Amino acid sequence: MNDLDLIRSFPYFEHLDKDDLAKMAPLFLTRDYDKGTTIFWEGEEGDELYLVQSGLIHVYRNDENREIILAVLSEGDFLGEMALLESIQVRSASARAIEKSVLYVLKQRDFVELLTQNPIITLNILETTLGRLRKANELIMDLTLLDARTRILRTLLRLMEQHGTPKPDGTLIAFKLTHQQLADMSGTVRETVTKVMLELQYSELIRVEKKMILVPDTDKLRQTAGL
Repeated sequence: MNDLDLIRSFPYFEHLDKDDLAKMAPLFLTRDYDKGTTIFWEGEEGDELYLVQSGLIHVYRNDENREIILAVLSEGDFLGEMALLESIQVRSASARAIEKSVLYVLKQRDFVELLTQNPIITLNILETTLGRLRKANELIMDLTLLDARTRILRTLLRLMEQHGTPKPDGTLIAFKLTHQQLADMSGTVRETVTKVMLELQYSELIRVEKKMILVPDTDKLRQTAGL
């Protein structure tokens, strides 16, 4: 994905023409993050949007000394967008690079100037914000109402929808995923994840190849998850 395609992949900018994107590209800074580096902390002030050029990012919150992973982000994803919309924005979660990553960074002051030149971006902001709110509500409902097995299944489905790569024999979640990380995403414990993953492999609903998960039949997994 080249620079302009990456910028256009951010929903705020997807309707901009090539000339506008070319003018905007120099506003972005490039930052490299080593594995394990914190990008920002929950509760600190922020004024930057991040686009993921490469690598893998965890967005998480701490709850009683335990991390809850809210999202896993890869190439073309974005984070920190709310910092562009308020004069003083406190980060609602933390973000960490879990492998070597390259991010494009846009400062709030440059974004505000851009809004005055391209009012259509305001409509895209509303649409994107509502979409993320809807997904957050779905996650809250899952964590509150569903049993641990179903939460794990639906977490796998979300990861497959966001990061799945089509293969001849199914859909591959194209990054390595530990049982602890999956537990942190689904609001359960590692031992439960291990038990459910073994069950899913025995039932041939998933296969694990080099710590990456392959889903042979998406419809069957959705039915098992009650969808």
